[in-house]
Amino acid sequence: MSRIASIAPIVTDPVMIFFIVLVIILLAPILLNRLKIPHIIGMIVAGVAIGPYGIGLLSRDASFEIFGQVGILYLMFLAGIEIDMYHLKKNMSKGLTFGLYTFIIPMVIGTLTSVWLLGFSWLTSVLLASMYASHTLIAYPIVSRFGLNKSPVVIITIAGTIVTVLGALIVLAAVVGIWQDGAFNALGLIALLGRLVAYCLVIVYLFPRLTRWFFKRYSEPVTQFIYVLAMVFLASYSAKAIGLESVLGAFYAGLVLNRYIPNMSPLMNRIEFVGNAIFIPYFLIGVGMLINVHVVMSSWQTLYVAMVMSVVATICKWLAAWCTQLTYHLSQPDRSMIFGLSNAQAAATLAAVMIGYRMGIFNEDVLNGTIVMILATCTISSIITERAAARMRVAMLSDESTPDTSSRDKASNMLISVSNPVTASSLVDFAVLMHNPARRSRLYALNIITNDNPGNRAIGRTCLEQAQQAAAAMDLSIEPIERFDLNVTAGLVNTIKERDISEVVIGMHRKATVIDSFFGSKIEQLIHDTHKMVVITRCFIPVNAVTRIVVVVPPKAEYETGFAQWVNSLGRLTRQIGCRIIFCCNTDTRRCVRGVLERDRFEIRSEYRDVEGWDDFVLLANHILDDDLFVVVNARRSSVSFSSSMDELPMFLQKYFARNNLVVIYPEQFGESAVVPSAIDPLASDFIATPSSLWVRLAGFYRRLIVMRKRITHRHRVKKIDL
Repeated sequence: MSRIASIAPIVTDPVMIFFIVLVIILLAPILLNRLKIPHIIGMIVAGVAIGPYGIGLLSRDASFEIFGQVGILYLMFLAGIEIDMYHLKKNMSKGLTFGLYTFIIPMVIGTLTSVWLLGFSWLTSVLLASMYASHTLIAYPIVSRFGLNKSPVVIITIAGTIVTVLGALIVLAAVVGIWQDGAFNALGLIALLGRLVAYCLVIVYLFPRLTRWFFKRYSEPVTQFIYVLAMVFLASYSAKAIGLESVLGAFYAGLVLNRYIPNMSPLMNRIEFVGNAIFIPYFLIGVGMLINVHVVMSSWQTLYVAMVMSVVATICKWLAAWCTQLTYHLSQPDRSMIFGLSNAQAAATLAAVMIGYRMGIFNEDVLNGTIVMILATCTISSIITERAAARMRVAMLSDESTPDTSSRDKASNMLISVSNPVTASSLVDFAVLMHNPARRSRLYALNIITNDNPGNRAIGRTCLEQAQQAAAAMDLSIEPIERFDLNVTAGLVNTIKERDISEVVIGMHRKATVIDSFFGSKIEQLIHDTHKMVVITRCFIPVNAVTRIVVVVPPKAEYETGFAQWVNSLGRLTRQIGCRIIFCCNTDTRRCVRGVLERDRFEIRSEYRDVEGWDDFVLLANHILDDDLFVVVNARRSSVSFSSSMDELPMFLQKYFARNNLVVIYPEQFGESAVVPSAIDPLASDFIATPSSLWVRLAGFYRRLIVMRKRITHRHRVKKIDL
């Protein structure tokens, strides 16, 4: 590599090196935002300035090699983990089409221009064209910052990236084989494809099972974060060990682990923060350190090669985006987004040029021209992507403000009742996944103190602190409320009225005695005293480890006031987790559920099973797995969907679903609420009188008779519920 001798680094102390890098990461966005320039360009330019071929402040030592490699792997991992798998499957054909365009067009045009304009041999031209075909999603942080990572055109571009990088890798293997052996080695190429298939099968089978097992046993966010990083680098190293690019392994690990890392979770927040704050900027600064402007400017031949490579690579990527636009009738901002994301050359291009240079396929002009091409394409990619993302974001916001979707932006204040420091964090995590993220919506954490003593107050404040920490880990704010009241029910109902609460999330009551009811007297009284939606939850495993959500909906549930509200809540929960949801209901209710999901644009994997009545409820016990989340939509006595068979629901839940993850939802219902006990009436109480032992025995005998009769009836039923 012919370069001017680099200047000895001025700074060699590790602490000062890290300080300088942090200052660049801090100041680049602040200064360049005023100039309307993407800060990604600032990172690369700063690397040029302080690098060994600039003022020589720092050298590209082992820290930049390591952190830079980690940064590009992290970038591809984030691209895979933030993809909506539903949209990926929906747009897979478009992504494959774009992948073929962005691979074939650069291969054809790049090969011909290299032969005609640069005078290279056909073999060298083919390898150079494969460098044009591959690209790196270096502008992906811009897309993520604008909240467009689930946009269809972004997913199309990411899917096409994998196709073209894989194609470029195959071309590289073929060219290297021909250069070494003097002939095309078909067996070596087939062996590479076989290793690729085996690698994908092993990862997709092993990683989900291992991740689910680990997340069930270790729910601490830091431990899960370290585990996820270990899996990413294991997948990356395994890909490199079998002859693939490590970036492919990182992206594939993101796709496989996508299902277990919800977007609104502390784990996702930590992953994004560490990558965007440290590793990815390190990679960008390291790329800038490779650029030697003096060498390029000192030779007209090098400058000519660099200009041809930069122009050809840019034109080929624009043509690929234009062909995709014509094929699928996309808009101009969509085309700009595809072109901006796919134009940058970095990781795979550097790997190919270094291999070609070491083997003698490329000369020094191509090596130096590649560095200039990386700077030029990364600059164009950042500018085009930011402009397209701004236009798409404005269009998205204006579309969301239309009357058809304005119902999703209504204020939806959620109240989370916390009384146990052990379960407070998990209760907040679950509630956030169901919460409406509208700007006017607020989250409240409530702890009610009925006995004013130092011990109870300390436990209550610990619960509120745990709730605040859980929300802060997801960059959310939650307002803590410490309330003194006569009893828990009165405190909840009064807070609901004072704060205009629309949803209440509460942990399920733990049955303490034989005569205690399944829900407990406090929850039963709360359901009786308020018409707002009440969500009662009990999860034995973390929510992100759930494989399916099975929902049982009673007949006539669509006539309830809060029907759309609970459907939206479950839709948000399903979209965050990424699993499939199964609604067990009759035909009329099914049409209404599907209508709400389509109206509010919940593109989730939803399935439906016919359940004609509550008599089929017992049959579900054999089909609910330990990793499922079983949701029961119940009804108050005064509601339209209430039936007398619902009185047996607590007994069935206790008998058949005692070990399952369970959520019971009481939809919102307008009407006159009951009088809430208050301190004014000293005789008022929400305690249920304890029945006599004889009455308990008679009631238990009567319930056993009902269960036996239903079992006999169900044995003769022909229709079975198959989930």
